[in-house]
Amino acid sequence: MPPPRTAGRGAVVEKGSPGMTQHQAVDVVVIGGGQAGLAAGYHLRRAGLDFVVLDAERAPGGAWQHTWDSLHLFSPAAYSSLPGRLMPPQPGETYPDADHVVAYLADYEQRYDLPVLRPVRASGVHRDGERLRVETDSGTWLARAVISATGTWSRPFLPAVTGRTEFTGAQLHTVEYRSPSDFAGQKVVVVGGGNSGAQIAADLAYGSDLTWVTQREPRYLADDIDGRALFDVATARRKALDEGRTDTGGVASLGDVVAVPPVRAARDAGLLKAQPMFDRLTPTGVAWADGTTAEADAVIWCTGFRPALSHLAPLGLRGPRGQIPTAGTQALGEPRLHLLGYGDWTGPASATLIGVGRPAREAAQQIAELLR
Repeated sequence: MPPPRTAGRGAVVEKGSPGMTQHQAVDVVVIGGGQAGLAAGYHLRRAGLDFVVLDAERAPGGAWQHTWDSLHLFSPAAYSSLPGRLMPPQPGETYPDADHVVAYLADYEQRYDLPVLRPVRASGVHRDGERLRVETDSGTWLARAVISATGTWSRPFLPAVTGRTEFTGAQLHTVEYRSPSDFAGQKVVVVGGGNSGAQIAADLAYGSDLTWVTQREPRYLADDIDGRALFDVATARRKALDEGRTDTGGVASLGDVVAVPPVRAARDAGLLKAQPMFDRLTPTGVAWADGTTAEADAVIWCTGFRPALSHLAPLGLRGPRGQIPTAGTQALGEPRLHLLGYGDWTGPASATLIGVGRPAREAAQQIAELLR
């Protein structure tokens, strides 16, 4: 098995440039050039397959280049690495920030000379005889197999809450939040009891009039637990399921919020006191069923994401709950398609930097066997 190449730079082709023809054929098309797509590319190269990575972004770094300013990883750099290349530590930081991750991903592309084309947006994957046809805004690709690695960041979820269209203040989702300075002195309601909600609430706790609301009382993981332990727990759950033993519950059994240092500091200072979920929005704030109200200049919805899978709609693979049934990463209804990096249903911890390596390796191995 040949080692990955280390010279040169991944292909970056602007839309409409001479380097992009209208019809090309390869063994594998990877859709998405974030961490999952790069991990897939690493293992596809090691398997000796001809492939291309199509990325809708204009620059390397995936969703990490769009996060809020204060976001840091849950784990030290050495425990936040893609296959083949340890993330270097960030000077002065135990837990690297998003800019450090973006730089690492850009370096990873170059180091392994991954053929990433950007910005290229896939609009549809279709069956076309012995191949899958990938339609994009820059032409058509014919592939013997496809890996979808588009993640969830581009599909923020907003719950259907009464009065949401009546509220006259600002409403934004996690994807749009950047800095507490944008809300200095304002009354802000943060909705969501997961990691994003807790971190953004902690961000705003000092300079804003914060109301943090959650569906249930926040469940903090023990303070000494970070991404290293979470990966071990997710791996143990997978092993138990593979061996037919009782489901351990994985990470969800430990809690909802990793107590990273900023969250821990705000919590210990008494600044993170969650309120139960409100009943409705009013033109000037939020209201609970018992008549209690809170004024708000802004509502930030930290309410999660859905997989970005619209490009797979032509294949007709969605099950009754909207999810594509898979065995590991392989779609049950189309063995030439693999889904990578969307969460536990496509591999334990596969939506994390350290966790995506194993399912990426397995997907590449299964594709190599299929094509042989």
